[in-house]
Amino acid sequence: MRNIRFYIVDVFAESRYSGNQLAVFRSGNAISEDEMQQIAREMNFSETSFITCEIMRQGGFNVRIFTPGEEIPFAGHPTLGTAHIIRTEINPQATGKIVLNLKVGQIPVTFDDTPPDETIYWMQQIEPVFGERINAEVIAPILNLTIDDIDERFPIEEVSTGLPHILVPLRSLDALKRSAISREPYFKFIENRWAKPVMIFCPQPHQPENDISVRMFAECFGITEDPATGSGNGCLAGYLARHRYFGKDSIDIRAEQGYEIGRPSLLLLRAQDREGRLSVSVGGKAVTIARGEFY
Repeated sequence: MRNIRFYIVDVFAESRYSGNQLAVFRSGNAISEDEMQQIAREMNFSETSFITCEIMRQGGFNVRIFTPGEEIPFAGHPTLGTAHIIRTEINPQATGKIVLNLKVGQIPVTFDDTPPDETIYWMQQIEPVFGERINAEVIAPILNLTIDDIDERFPIEEVSTGLPHILVPLRSLDALKRSAISREPYFKFIENRWAKPVMIFCPQPHQPENDISVRMFAECFGITEDPATGSGNGCLAGYLARHRYFGKDSIDIRAEQGYEIGRPSLLLLRAQDREGRLSVSVGGKAVTIARGEFY
């Protein structure tokens, strides 16, 4: 295999060495699917993306996304981080928008003309799909929590904007911090389930300027805990608007994630519920940390 250029990007990061780490590989058409999976396992980030064609096809760039365990059709921080690399390294003349052709479909990423490390990238996700609701008695022990830790005002629910998540509303930041996945019950629980990653959230932030705190567990993909989850937060944005979590049918909020694992992240969430139709966008910054060659 010839040398392949790659970059390391911190996504949803307000500064270097925070947010969610991403490896972005160029010329992915020279790498087989098996090698992509092996490289993703070697990098061992939550996700690794591969730009498989540097010429636009149907108005977008072909991209594949892998976790250490498997390929996935969509993920948020690889979408923003890959768009950042396309803008800064492949197509610097791009103005305003880059489209990624993912397995879930075309995802547009918009941005303004501020310097790349200060730019907020926004991705419009596909309309959320809502799945099964789950009883608190079932999910609480999997999270090492009690039923009283769960906010019964809102449903525990499967939601997808391309990658299904199980959303669990909690009462307090204390419960969020105490939560931990019990592996054996978790894998038994998700065995035949549509949604497998678990995202928990509460209305008490670590930082006063933020609106909501989030954690996401995805042992199913080889990810013990994700520092920043664009796909899951897209699901959450749609959920918050649909269920009037903040008392209205639209949101424009700051979500924090990753504090419990030393990778503080900031995700900007927007959603509107208009006559039952949901629109969802997730935004954040991306910072290039390193570049190199893979042999």
